[in-house]
Amino acid sequence: MDWPAIFLSVRLSTWTTLVLLVIGLPIAYWLAFSPRRWKFLVEAVVALPLVLPPTVLGFYLLLALGPRSPLGHLYAQLTGRTLPFTFQGLLVASVLYSLPFTVQPFVAAFVGIERRLIEASWSLGVSRWATFWRVIAPLARQGLLTGMVLSFAHTMGEFGVVLMVGGNLPGVTRTASISIYDDVQALNHGAAARTSLFLLVVSFVVLAVTYALQRKNRPVWPLHW
Repeated sequence: MDWPAIFLSVRLSTWTTLVLLVIGLPIAYWLAFSPRRWKFLVEAVVALPLVLPPTVLGFYLLLALGPRSPLGHLYAQLTGRTLPFTFQGLLVASVLYSLPFTVQPFVAAFVGIERRLIEASWSLGVSRWATFWRVIAPLARQGLLTGMVLSFAHTMGEFGVVLMVGGNLPGVTRTASISIYDDVQALNHGAAARTSLFLLVVSFVVLAVTYALQRKNRPVWPLHW
């Protein structure tokens, strides 16, 4: 079993989940509560990775992060390194690729909150910032947890985008999914099977825990007859 690749995938998934939590909350809040009619365009952009082939997304990310692009050139000037084929480049690609898996559950959780509870908080003089942390976030905690878990699990299994942006550098950009692909290509089916089984177990446990936590707060079947 390729433990360095597995540890790299766990590290990448953890950082991706944390970054998406920071940037996903304001995006989801705006999509859930903004009255703008054109917000469907933002929703389409956020959901684009769901339908866009990973190789296409990876290709455009290579162009956007390369040293000839404004972003890539600025990063190279500040750090002396390029973004493609580095862990930092993998992180940027993973954040964009997993964005809908975070934002969409967040939006669904925010939309499901009773609007009158939020307005009652505002009418009592509580600021929007305090209302979010005292009312909205606690009521939406299951949706927030779901989005974070889905982002983590999705990043653990990424292949096309990470291969395009990060390549296959052992200890740097070689994730578990790429390790499995290499083992299959080398006819090392035993190693591929062990790594695949590990990812299967991790994915199942993460999702099972998520559904178990959600089950404690809502019935499985509707109570209306």
